[in-house]
Amino acid sequence: MRKLTTATAVAFGILAVGATAVSAEKLTIGLASEPTSLDPHFHNLGPNNAMSVHIFDRLIAQDEKQRLSPGLAVSWKPVDDLTWEFKLRQGVKFHDGSDFNADDVVCTMARAPEVPNSPSGYGTYLKGKEVVKIDDYTVHFKTAAPYPLMGNDISTIPVISEAGCAATTEDFNAGTAAIGTGPFKFGSYTPGESIVLTRNDNYWGDAPIWSEVEYRPITSGPSRVASLLAGDVDMITGVPTTDIATLKGNGDITLSQGASNRVIYLHLDQFRENSPFVKANGGGDIKNPLMDVRVRTAISKAINRDAIVERVMEGVAIPAGQLLPEGFFGVSDKLDVVAYDPEGAKALLAEAGYGDGFEMTIHGPNDRYINDAKIVEAIAQMLTRVGIKTAVETMPRSVYFGRASSGAEGNLPEFSFILVGWGAGSGEASSPLKSLIATFDKSAGMGSANRGRHSDPQTDALIKEALRTVDDAKRQALLAAATERAIGNVAIIPTHFQVNTWASKKGLRYIARTDEYTLATGVVKE
Repeated sequence: MRKLTTATAVAFGILAVGATAVSAEKLTIGLASEPTSLDPHFHNLGPNNAMSVHIFDRLIAQDEKQRLSPGLAVSWKPVDDLTWEFKLRQGVKFHDGSDFNADDVVCTMARAPEVPNSPSGYGTYLKGKEVVKIDDYTVHFKTAAPYPLMGNDISTIPVISEAGCAATTEDFNAGTAAIGTGPFKFGSYTPGESIVLTRNDNYWGDAPIWSEVEYRPITSGPSRVASLLAGDVDMITGVPTTDIATLKGNGDITLSQGASNRVIYLHLDQFRENSPFVKANGGGDIKNPLMDVRVRTAISKAINRDAIVERVMEGVAIPAGQLLPEGFFGVSDKLDVVAYDPEGAKALLAEAGYGDGFEMTIHGPNDRYINDAKIVEAIAQMLTRVGIKTAVETMPRSVYFGRASSGAEGNLPEFSFILVGWGAGSGEASSPLKSLIATFDKSAGMGSANRGRHSDPQTDALIKEALRTVDDAKRQALLAAATERAIGNVAIIPTHFQVNTWASKKGLRYIARTDEYTLATGVVKE
């Protein structure tokens, strides 16, 4: 696996003394991508999850490297092959003064995978798990087979109160139901303008240093940088790659940087013989070529990942050959980044019967991932060069994800060929395997984000075997084998792993996280 250069691998430290004083109590952050909702279970999306951490605790917490530690649960352990026991923290209060107990956990775990109209829910982590109250501060999670990854899965679920379990997504957005046990309380929410949080002075854990935090969505990269330089915000997320070098030399700015677990990848329609955005040359109907593994392989070979990293991402990314970067549990040591081979791509297209190529559209967001629209445009150019005439359509994430998941008749994925990203919330390989690769099965919580509807029984079997294998070494091997088979079948096409950059005023530093979350509790004074 390729390593980062010195310039991009190491987090930047304080660069010089700044002229603008930092507010002692209030923190203002400019967000590149705002949450789509304050309902913590509505959309399993990075910005949503990051925001919910402030208001809603998890039973198990994750640190900046996604290592697990006690949260609302003080301990968790298997008590038999099919049961995990969680002992809950006593004396915790919700923001409205009510006591936290087992009833809140039971109702949370029932609600989280069943929120109406969710573009991507939490069924991946909760389906197949029965939650039983033993007493006020003990719950059991029961499964049909041994399940060693229980702690990882449960660390992703925000806990709400029993009273809030009957609330709608609109109630959470209005603030009336946004009542958790977290370090901050809901203050106000104006979509597109600001989210204000106030310190929970009765928090059971370490008290935040900030009495108030305001998140301001600023989707334009230049505008975010300008707001920071003007002193309108204390910190920004998603520093544009084109501005990193300039800001590094600015004595008033501190940069923090770190590689994430987010893979940027392509889904391809593998379930419709007549795919809506794939046409013959000239625009006529054609049998979907994306169902042919040779065509999918050709597309992968036609993508110059080095060029994307160096030219589009300004060197601030890592080319990807699988679902997670090196060092995460379940990664294969047998997979390399697919080499750029346009002539090989043309030969495979000819072998599959598409020597003259075909036409299609690539869809993607334009305000979710670093340089997402530029990446889509670059991929379209690369594919056009090998004979696949590729048009581009990008749109705001608020529209994109719903259409990509269920915009077609029958609540099917609308698009044929899309760019998406996935961060492993549980910090290991079963997360992308269950969500992106496994055969779509809503009732089982499998394939919840499998928008290409790839399906391979042998890969499914490897994933299921891994999920019930208690021995860590054997489970690692099974997850790696499932990844190898999925990549060999071109279930998806990984392009690169994101490297994230935050910028703050002098006197502040952000502790970079592998999950990409921007947390007020991670902003420290220097």
